[in-house]
Amino acid sequence: MNGFIVIAIVLVVVLAAVALLGAARRRETGAAVGALAPETVKKDKRARKEAAVDADERESGRQVEAAATLARRQSDDIAPVEPKAPVAWTPPDPETFGVTRRQFLNRSVVALMGLGISVFGIAIVGFLYPAGAGGFGSRIRVGTVDDVKDQIDENDGFLYQPEGRMWVTRYPESSLPRAEQVYEPAVLNGMRAGLMALWQTCPHLGCRVPECLSSQWFECPCHGSQYNRAGEARGGPPPRGMDSFAMEVTGGVFFVDTGTIIQGAPLGTNTTGQEAEGPHCIGESDH
Repeated sequence: MNGFIVIAIVLVVVLAAVALLGAARRRETGAAVGALAPETVKKDKRARKEAAVDADERESGRQVEAAATLARRQSDDIAPVEPKAPVAWTPPDPETFGVTRRQFLNRSVVALMGLGISVFGIAIVGFLYPAGAGGFGSRIRVGTVDDVKDQIDENDGFLYQPEGRMWVTRYPESSLPRAEQVYEPAVLNGMRAGLMALWQTCPHLGCRVPECLSSQWFECPCHGSQYNRAGEARGGPPPRGMDSFAMEVTGGVFFVDTGTIIQGAPLGTNTTGQEAEGPHCIGESDH
């Protein structure tokens, strides 16, 4: 879907640029008809001044013709002139007359508009095109399975990955038969390796869900939603369990595709059977 949107935006930008250039070209062509350059105007003024010279100071047409006739008669050797074919007339290129101020302004406006449209189009494409170098929305290499489990244990059961906006927890192998009846293969890939990657966002109203080290659950401070370490809803107002990501283990390395969000398990799902292991961080008075 994003690909079709990108193609549509690029086509709109290209068509807009072509339309602007065509309009500017028509304006320049129309403006060139009847427009005189400053040099031409000065030449016309000089010609009018020369025409105003007293006619008595010039030779008349008859005098010029008589002088030419006398010169021909006095010449003993007159070389015949060979006829030449007429040269075909070609219209002058308007560009050879130079760029007028109006043309310069028109072209500047069109160039600035084209630049603005191009930058705007590039910004839209960059916003819509999914990031591929890393970060949320991409496939993230979390680490080897063993290293990730060690980090989870070092952080008292909860490993937060800010790059992917996710929590990574252990998933017990003994719970896999029940999980296979609820979760889809993209999630089971991680569960079978003993890991679970959960999106940090509460499915109730979108708050960021923190861990509770005393109860070993996730407990949302906004409205009291509670989830076990597998992200399955255990209390409060959530409509389902915490959403997870597609997971994959390749060559002993744990990968999480944060561009593929999978809805959490339905209410009532408790594949791990994990109960609160201590006091809750969010009490009844905080709901």
